[in-house]
Amino acid sequence: MQVWKEYQAQHKDRFLQELLDLLRIPSVSADSRHNDDTKRCAEAVKEQLIKAGADNVEVCPTPGHPIVYGEKIIDPALPTVLVYGHYDVQPPDPLDLWHSGPFEPVIKDGKIYARGSADDKGQFYMHVKAFETLMATNTLPCNIKFMIEGEEEVGSSNLGPFLEQNKERLKADVVLISDTSMISLETPSIDTGLRGLAYMEVEVTGPNRDLHSGVYGGAVANPATILAKMIASLHDENNHITIPGFYDGVVELSAAEREALNKAPFDVEEYKKDLGVNDVWGEKGYTTIERTGIRPTLEVNGIWGGYTGEGAKTVLPSKAFAKISMRLVPGQDWINISELFKKHFEAIAPKSVQVKVTAHHGGSPYVTPTDSIAFKAASQAIESTFGQAPIPVRGGGSIPIVALFEKTLGLKTVLLGFGLDSDNLHSPNEKYDLANFYKGIETIPYFHKHFAELSK
Repeated sequence: MQVWKEYQAQHKDRFLQELLDLLRIPSVSADSRHNDDTKRCAEAVKEQLIKAGADNVEVCPTPGHPIVYGEKIIDPALPTVLVYGHYDVQPPDPLDLWHSGPFEPVIKDGKIYARGSADDKGQFYMHVKAFETLMATNTLPCNIKFMIEGEEEVGSSNLGPFLEQNKERLKADVVLISDTSMISLETPSIDTGLRGLAYMEVEVTGPNRDLHSGVYGGAVANPATILAKMIASLHDENNHITIPGFYDGVVELSAAEREALNKAPFDVEEYKKDLGVNDVWGEKGYTTIERTGIRPTLEVNGIWGGYTGEGAKTVLPSKAFAKISMRLVPGQDWINISELFKKHFEAIAPKSVQVKVTAHHGGSPYVTPTDSIAFKAASQAIESTFGQAPIPVRGGGSIPIVALFEKTLGLKTVLLGFGLDSDNLHSPNEKYDLANFYKGIETIPYFHKHFAELSK
């Protein structure tokens, strides 16, 4: 609508400056040193929701980081959209790989470089500004509720109890989330599914203290070496995961479904060039698109032990550690997978070491229906602003609370993401294209418009 375009064009510079202010707050949920920053960020989100026109806005405390809630109910008879997002961000490490400060946003070549720019401050803030647009132009067609949390990056452990305690307040017809990517602005897409997650930490202990590697090397098991061998054994020669029972229940796509999935534009040479790798890697018998969307995986997220400082120290370490995540697909339960991993990892440890396995957090996979009113509204919204229908794709990432929304609130979710796979999520130099930020603000009002019309 022309009135939306005019309002957004008039205020686009302010929209950007407000986002940059949010990005300057180091709301790292995993680091207790930033607890005050997460609270400060929650208050900033509350302030922006109030300014945009929301009612009953409050910062809701939890045993962890707070949840920000706000709403605008114009008519209880109209459909209600529950917008979810998160203001917490990943740790910025390693800092030396950033070309600018992670919490000192820099705009370069039309992109905002800062931690949280795409995941998820830039994306959830599009919804706040789209809502402001609808309020300022007196064109809000449905009720909107906002729930912006501060623990998504650490597993959302306090969101479940919050949902249980606030079922009445959170009543809606659909959950709308922008925390995913699309193929490109030239080829828009909508994620129709997300993988689940099981996140583990392992500790391998050998001798009761660090030892001189000359005096004891070759006579005592080195935990770092043992850990490396154990991790290597978790994949076979076809890069198939070797944990017994891991694939039990995995929902296999039909040949027709796999063919449709692979119709999405993908240039493997460009993919390798962008990542600086000579070849792709993964489970034999599947394409890269399939490996990152419909197949489960196991990846080492971090590994350490012994001396890692400057110079040399000839030591046989007492302990070695690793953090391991498994992405899951429909048919896999993250609690069961965590137990299978623990049982297998303990079983393959030699007698020369002791193993401790800790499950940190996880979540279930999710597939969203493409024949729902909400999905149709999202598709029509993209067609309204992009001039073409979006391609349905499967996302490789995980938003564990999506399955929780359906279980606790009985709500389906639409994943209307505007990021790009090249946005360096969870990596140094995270970025979000200005064009994507503004395109999201332009598109989201159309979702509410079409959802209200289709719901009649």
